[in-house]
Amino acid sequence: MIRSELIQKIADENPHLYQRDVERIVNTIFNEITEAMAAGNRVELRGFGAFSVKKREARTGRNPRTGEAVEVEEKHVPFFKTGKLLRERLNGKD
Repeated sequence: MIRSELIQKIADENPHLYQRDVERIVNTIFNEITEAMAAGNRVELRGFGAFSVKKREARTGRNPRTGEAVEVEEKHVPFFKTGKLLRERLNGKD
């Protein structure tokens, strides 16, 4: 599902809301999650999962084409851990 499909589904299920308002709400939620993670904070949505940031140390990698050693800089990457309810639902344990 992409963002526009999510917005459309929420708008369809809530006819009392304008689509532009639903779009603003969804964008606000995503922006808040992004800003919190950029600040190094963890974002937990109970039953769904938790977003966090993990630090990857600098290392020596390999260019897959040439096999040449390449220095890879330290970086921060997003990480998502599923919540118990989502995990159970995915495994058919409603």
